[in-house]
Amino acid sequence: MSGRAVSRQCVTPSWPRGPSAVVSSNLDMTGLDVEVDGLPIHVERAGSGPPVVLLHGFTGSSRAWRALAEALPDYTTFAIDLIGHGQTGIAAPDDRYAMHRVVEDLAALLHALGYERAAWLGYSLGGRTALQVAVQRPDVVSALILEGASPGLATSAERAERVAADEALADRLDREGIEPFIDFWQSISLWDSQQRTLTAEQRAALRRGRLAQDARGLAQSLRGMGTGAQAWVGDRLGAIGVPTLLTAGTLDTKFAAIAAEMAQAIPDSTMQLIDDAGHAAHLERPDAFHALVREFLSTVRGRIERAQEDR
Repeated sequence: MSGRAVSRQCVTPSWPRGPSAVVSSNLDMTGLDVEVDGLPIHVERAGSGPPVVLLHGFTGSSRAWRALAEALPDYTTFAIDLIGHGQTGIAAPDDRYAMHRVVEDLAALLHALGYERAAWLGYSLGGRTALQVAVQRPDVVSALILEGASPGLATSAERAERVAADEALADRLDREGIEPFIDFWQSISLWDSQQRTLTAEQRAALRRGRLAQDARGLAQSLRGMGTGAQAWVGDRLGAIGVPTLLTAGTLDTKFAAIAAEMAQAIPDSTMQLIDDAGHAAHLERPDAFHALVREFLSTVRGRIERAQEDR
């Protein structure tokens, strides 16, 4: 991936350091179950205005975006439970979990919700998925926000190694069930920053959400949507023709570097890092993340609105 030079900026919280409270009890979210080719997909809808699709990370759900939906009342947000997660159906043929099929299902879902295009925001697994949507179905994307995302793995050897690692994790889920897997998943170094950036109460809530998942769904998600299973799109980033925001936490050095590489390759892109946050910047520094997203959406709001008018 190569291209133009991009300036790096960090978004630094202006409030005292430490986790902030998140969701207002006044948030009005409507739960929808939309059937797409026989698969019921759960969506949480909130707000009113230009459409923004929100895609969570692995072991997450639409509930991860409640605080962001609260911060975007002048946009119509659609927080989606990806297949294998939350309240979306899991009893589906294996091919429904393949990334390319998930992309087509998400495009069909957007149309079923009454929109031709939307801004797409995704985190980690959701970020990889949103990027795949932008590459595979650019007709449904008016803007793109990627947090802690990647374009996949460039070589067949890397992909094969990752597929084997994800298959081992999926087998572990099949054998041991959800709780032992979540015990392991919470222990990996990716989440080290959360010992400091989240309170014990917030970490407990995060664990409860993970434990509410279905082991079969997570296993199939790993097999079909894992980084090794998905297509490499790093050589197609130059074709992305919509405004794109790339972000990661400054403590998440791997994904901050990937964001910088992608920003070099995507023509109309900007990269801003969230200061003193790890891989889940939207949870660890929510105020800074919400401010960054609002600022970006305000600059592209006209484009999102025109995309609806051009239907």
